[in-house]
Amino acid sequence: MNKTAIILGATGLTGGILLDMLLNDKRFSKIKTFGRSATGKKHPKLEEHLGDMFKMEDFKDAFKGDVVFCCIGTTKAKTPDKDTYKKIDYGIPVTASKLANKNGIDTFLVISALGANPKSSTFYNKVKGEMERDVLQEGIKNTHFFQPSLIGGEREEQRWGEQMAQIAFKTFSFLIPKKYKMIEPKTIAKAMQIVSIEGYNEVRITSDEISNIVN
Repeated sequence: MNKTAIILGATGLTGGILLDMLLNDKRFSKIKTFGRSATGKKHPKLEEHLGDMFKMEDFKDAFKGDVVFCCIGTTKAKTPDKDTYKKIDYGIPVTASKLANKNGIDTFLVISALGANPKSSTFYNKVKGEMERDVLQEGIKNTHFFQPSLIGGEREEQRWGEQMAQIAFKTFSFLIPKKYKMIEPKTIAKAMQIVSIEGYNEVRITSDEISNIVN
């Protein structure tokens, strides 16, 4: 098996872990990353493409492979401007799905969010829901949305609100239903790796199901 993987968001927390996993996975012979910044990694299987992610059409000739892992995402704290937020969390995945469809890629895996709903009254859940809806319209055969609850882990930038939420989730974990428990980025990355090879019987995969795939 010599698959070519495409990763969007390889410099992020989950995307970076996934990149390391795929570089060490013999089933993948080439890993293409697309982003505005280099990963800082050197590997014979790694092919990096740098550019403006808001102009992904510029990547159309290189955007070829077997599976797309879309790990792009931001937060309200990091991107308070709603228009910019939507360009990232909606625009990039949807444009990537269009490119994948045009180039005959039949597996498209995206990190979304628990509560994603295009009819939500909450802006951020609505954006994720609209993204899911419009990615599905591309009709890519194996499309899956990973819907984690709060994602744990240490990030380069300090997000005070997320840190406090992580402490609260850990402290009161015994009271929280499994679907809403904090989930580690390594677990999400591993589940994406597994689903890319073995598939899954649901389009939307919530936190508890993500953990079950890995365990």
